[in-house]
Amino acid sequence: MSLNVRQPGATIIPLIVSTDKTQLTQFRDKVAYPIYLTIGNIPKDIRRKPSRHAQVLLGYIPTSKLQGITIKASCRRMLANLFHTCMDHVLAPIASYGETGLPMMSSDGVWRRCHPILAIYVADYPEQALVTCTYNGRCPKCLVACGQLGEYQMFPSRTQHMAIRIYELAKGDVHTFHHACREAGLKPVFHPFWEDLPLADIFISITPDILHQLLQGMMKHLIRWLIKLFGPTIIDARCRAIPPNHKILLFAKGITMLSRVSGHEHKKMCSILLGLILDLPIPGGLDPSRVVRASRALLDFLYLAQLQCHTTETLKQLEGAISAFHENKAVFIDIGVRNHFEIPKLHSLMHYASSIRRFGTTDNYNTEQSERLHIEFAKNAYRATNHKDEYPQMTVWLERCEKIQQQTSFINWRQQQDRNQLTPQVHRPLGPPRAHVQCIKMAQHPSIKAVSFDDLARRYGAMDFGDELANFIAQVNNPSASAAVLRARASDTLIPFQAVPVFHNIKFTKDGNAEIVDGVQIRLEQKDKHGRIIPPRFDTVLVKCRGYAGQGLKGRSAVKFYADLADS
Repeated sequence: MSLNVRQPGATIIPLIVSTDKTQLTQFRDKVAYPIYLTIGNIPKDIRRKPSRHAQVLLGYIPTSKLQGITIKASCRRMLANLFHTCMDHVLAPIASYGETGLPMMSSDGVWRRCHPILAIYVADYPEQALVTCTYNGRCPKCLVACGQLGEYQMFPSRTQHMAIRIYELAKGDVHTFHHACREAGLKPVFHPFWEDLPLADIFISITPDILHQLLQGMMKHLIRWLIKLFGPTIIDARCRAIPPNHKILLFAKGITMLSRVSGHEHKKMCSILLGLILDLPIPGGLDPSRVVRASRALLDFLYLAQLQCHTTETLKQLEGAISAFHENKAVFIDIGVRNHFEIPKLHSLMHYASSIRRFGTTDNYNTEQSERLHIEFAKNAYRATNHKDEYPQMTVWLERCEKIQQQTSFINWRQQQDRNQLTPQVHRPLGPPRAHVQCIKMAQHPSIKAVSFDDLARRYGAMDFGDELANFIAQVNNPSASAAVLRARASDTLIPFQAVPVFHNIKFTKDGNAEIVDGVQIRLEQKDKHGRIIPPRFDTVLVKCRGYAGQGLKGRSAVKFYADLADS
């Protein structure tokens, strides 16, 4: 707003920067420290796809451990200063163009005066502490005191203005500078990279991290507490008792003996976690309801925080979930599972609602995206080298890949232009954003053309299909009839067939496009090549009935089926 007042016509380019150190090999100490950049002007459904190349690699930060420095405190300070010096060199153009702006052409061919401004910094907790110059065990966003991380309370926010005032003392006496930093809870970094960035506040730019703060953080703690409380034997036994399903990951040997659990596996554990502990007695005869309430509150927070669209109501539910967890968390201390809740990742949940209000939903800045980028920009690039003096080779390889990608995009664009000249273009009118509607996509022919009613009950578990079909026909033909009349009409309904076609796969597309967003699958009992029986799997489907006059299944088979019902 201040830019537009001084120079009307300003176009803000919110920069989203992420850094994350990653291992390049499993047996050798090879590490890469890439810096990624994207902009908030790109829709998030494009930014999240690596194939769309909306994220670019800015460079690699040196990963030297400075083994020649024997004093650990001095080594840590020098590594922090090295990081900020490198970031200052990489992001230096932001300082010069952030206020003055630079002309750039957008995709519609219009030149605009664009102002790049650091808006979001995506990182895990150690990176957040390094970027904000705060100590481990402290919050990088607020001034929470030591010993109060586990409290349900908001604390004053850190401000970049106050931090810069302290770092300005670096120009004077060194001892005074170190004392001021220690009093403010900041690391003695002489020149942080965000010191000269215009219209930016690094403490506000730090955003929530679903992967490391929730899945690999609090949910990992919760699973460990529950295993310690109920015992690994009963938890693993309940894992093995879960029936097979396409939508869940089966842990055939349980979850207590797993090591190096990924975020995806933690996500799958959370989908069954509440079912594993429900109705389990606590040793000693204590009431288990508080444990269930605390676990449910944390799971509710996890799923609410991952919503791709938020309203005032959902944010209230998000804040209510963390409040409910703090109300019931003392049960883990009472039982002896936990001694305290001085966990920085637990305190970070207090800042989720404010960050969502300011920057949008959490899928805009989750570290899962940077973890995925490591494959193309670090691991694959390293494999293409001779593993000696790898960084120059990695950058050359990435430059060549980028040129090939640009050439491919240009060829596809020209081919699309040629096709458009042959076929008239249909321009859709612009309008307000709307929710995506999922459409059912059915195969033209059923998986099995005819399945008898007896086989439906025996092999599919669809008991009393004939009676339910008669009730459905009676209700369709007599929508305003009473229950007694419907029962009488259903008993008089004659069904002229004893077999129906069955579909084993139903797919759902978004707005009628070809992209598959969900699906329902059925697999009957069968034998593998060794003669062992593979149990059946049926996906659970919740159907919301809004009357039988609505839109039904599409396709010739469905039309013929409903025509047969109407004729009968």
